[in-house]
Amino acid sequence: MAQRSRESHIAFLLIVGLVGWFVPGAGHLMINEKKHAIIIFVTIALTFAAGIYIGSIGVINPIGAKPWYVAQVMNSPAVAAIGHITASGDYPVYGRPNEIGQIYTSIAGLLNLLCIVNAVYWAHLRHVGDAGE
Repeated sequence: MAQRSRESHIAFLLIVGLVGWFVPGAGHLMINEKKHAIIIFVTIALTFAAGIYIGSIGVINPIGAKPWYVAQVMNSPAVAAIGHITASGDYPVYGRPNEIGQIYTSIAGLLNLLCIVNAVYWAHLRHVGDAGE
């Protein structure tokens, strides 16, 4: 019985992490932290949108800017779809707008990664607290 509970707990933690990756803040929403979820979603969405506004959709470049792209894809799998569209090179961005846009979108992705880890950690702590371990 304990093994089954452990497996279901690990599955729940994975679901919290994946949901938090698909929609920023959704992992916190799953563990009933509505205020945190709203703050996280608004902050990450606005930071990402500001980066796209400053540098255009071309800042998501999976070919020419792989390190930035890895950080950007932490926002959501939707960024990978945008990267597929921009991989053709039809959306060139040069100079400061490119750099600033990449920084903003990458920071949003890394912030979402921190929030995912936080949601999974809180979900684990709540399970441990409920189990009385």
